[in-house]
Amino acid sequence: MTTPQPSPTLLKPIKPVGIVGYGSYVPRFRLPAKEVARVWTGKTSGLPIKEKAVPGLDEDVITMSIEAARNAMARAQIDPHELRAVWVGSESHPYAVKPTSTLVAEAIGAVPNTQAADWEFACKAGTEALVAAMGLVGSGMGHYAMAIGMDTAQGKPGDALEYTAGAGGGAYIVGPAEESLATINASYSYVTDTPDFWRREYQKYPEHGMRFTGEPAYFKHVTEAATHLMEASGTTAKDYKWAVFHQPNTKFPQRVAGQLGFSMDQIEPGLLVPIIGNTYAGAAMIGLTATLDIAQPGDRILVVSFGSGAGSDAFDITVTDKAPARQNLATKTREYIARRTEIDYATYVRFRGKLAMK
Repeated sequence: MTTPQPSPTLLKPIKPVGIVGYGSYVPRFRLPAKEVARVWTGKTSGLPIKEKAVPGLDEDVITMSIEAARNAMARAQIDPHELRAVWVGSESHPYAVKPTSTLVAEAIGAVPNTQAADWEFACKAGTEALVAAMGLVGSGMGHYAMAIGMDTAQGKPGDALEYTAGAGGGAYIVGPAEESLATINASYSYVTDTPDFWRREYQKYPEHGMRFTGEPAYFKHVTEAATHLMEASGTTAKDYKWAVFHQPNTKFPQRVAGQLGFSMDQIEPGLLVPIIGNTYAGAAMIGLTATLDIAQPGDRILVVSFGSGAGSDAFDITVTDKAPARQNLATKTREYIARRTEIDYATYVRFRGKLAMK
C-alpha cells in the first residue's frame, strides 16, 4: 500500500497537524494617530488608524515573544522540554548577531534539547515559521514546535509608517491534529521578487516603494495565495466563518476581503490594526489569536499573511471541540488591547530612541 501524496499545489503534511496552544502580547502604551498628526501636519481628520501600541523602555521583541510564548504554553498544557523547535519571526530582532529564539527558549524552559532559529521575511516572518513548524511536526521529526511572529514599532519620524507601525504579535504551538484546538488543513505560499519595502543593513528605518505597496505587492500576493488555497481545497468565502488578512492599514484588509468575497463581519474579530497599528511580522499572527479567542468548534478560518519583498502564506484552519476549554487559560488578545496607557509624542520618541544625542 502506497502512502497518499499531498496535492502539488498545497503545503500539506502527511501527518495531520494543528494548533495545540496559542498566545498573544500587546504592549500597554498607546500613541494616538492624532498626536503624530499634531506634530507633523496639524491635521486631525483622514488618519489611517486610531492609535498604535508602543513598547515600553524595557520591552523588545524578546520580552514580548516570551510573554506570548508563555500564554501559548498555558493553553497547550505541555512540558516545555517536549518542544523540538522554538522559532521567532521578526523585522526587529534586538541583535544583529545573537538569536532571539535561544533567549525565548531559555525563558520558557525548553532548553537545551531543542532547535532554535530566527526567521526573516518582512511581515510574514511569523507565518513563515508556522509553515516550517507544520513541516517539522508533520514529518514526525518532533511532537511539538513553536512559531512566533513579533515586532516593535518602526517608522521614520514624520513618515506615513509612523502612524501605523505598532507593536505586538502571537505565538503558536503546532502539534498532532488529535491534540489540537484547531487543525491546520493545508497552507499555500505565493512569492515573487517585488521590491515594495526594504531596509538595508545599518539603516535605522525601512523605506517603502510607494506605488508598488498596494499593487503589485499586497493585493496581488494576498489574492493569489488565498485563491490558490481555496481552489485547491474546493472552498469559497462562504465556507469560512472567519478570515484574517495582513493589515498594514485599515483599508487594505477590508478591500482584499471584498475582492475575495468575504464580508466585513467575517474579518472583524481579527481586524486589530485600527487600535494597535500594524504589528508587522505579528499582524496576521495576532489577528488569528483574537479570532481563536471567540471561535467555536467547527468554525473554519482563512488566514493570509503578507511580507514585503514579496510573498504571502495562506492557511485553512478548522476549530475543534478542544478550543472552548483552552481559550480562558491565558490572557485574551482583546484583554491586552483594553489595558492601555496613552502617551504623547515626546514620550514615544524617548521610548523608541528616536532622538539621538552624540
